[in-house]
Amino acid sequence: MQGFSLNSSNTHPTVNDPLAGHTPVLEKRDWIAGLEKGLSIIEAFDDQFPRLTASQAGARCGLTRTAARRYLLTLAHLGYVGTDGKLFWLTPRILRLGHAYLESARLPRLVQPFLQRIAGGTQEVAYLGVLDGGDTVYIARSGAHRHMNTGYMLGSRVQAQVTAAGSAILAAMGETASDAWIAQHTLRTYTPYTISSPEQLRSELARVRRQGWALSEQQMELNYRGIAVPLLDRYNDVHGAISITMPINQEVAEDAVKRVLPVLQDAARVMRPLI
Repeated sequence: MQGFSLNSSNTHPTVNDPLAGHTPVLEKRDWIAGLEKGLSIIEAFDDQFPRLTASQAGARCGLTRTAARRYLLTLAHLGYVGTDGKLFWLTPRILRLGHAYLESARLPRLVQPFLQRIAGGTQEVAYLGVLDGGDTVYIARSGAHRHMNTGYMLGSRVQAQVTAAGSAILAAMGETASDAWIAQHTLRTYTPYTISSPEQLRSELARVRRQGWALSEQQMELNYRGIAVPLLDRYNDVHGAISITMPINQEVAEDAVKRVLPVLQDAARVMRPLI
């Protein structure tokens, strides 16, 4: 697939994302730097930095304090940011941006009925995950009532290699693309079981590529496992992955795979000509 690039050496860096779609090359004259900076201000907030001063926001985005303050005040005027005059924070209005994607994107709407069938057939929580840079992002989910308060929420982001969905996607991208991803990202460690070395991850992705599905155990959180299969279209391009996340409890991995993998594989096979 064609990636994204700017015809300029001093503007936005080139991004080659196999899941980004067929994005045309953007000419310098069409680039709106202010929009990029405004979005970078929004992305500066996270769980570690829920409230920021203008100086802190600017430092996180590579902007001066004055420039960051102007963007923050504009966002506050539009209702996306709250402020007490010194600190700034995101407001619930920011959820409109993500909700617009969930309402308009074709893939979550297409996959949702299949997730419901998977959840009903396995009594586990089923997810649709896609790759966004270094993260798996969960954009649809369905689960039995006893599990609906556990697992990932819509929009949750987790470094890709510690999730079954992320491993399935990375493997399905092919060796060249997955090697490039590994080279571009620092692998963080979350538990004693996390795959955090590039060599080990390459070996694991090769195994996933050969068998066509992924199993992740206790890599992100102790006592939880995930099983995933990639979502491929008729041209063998990968668009995401469907997965199940479950507590390990007393069920061994082999039994869990036998119980849920055929359901995931059947759903992916039926969806393939529809994607």
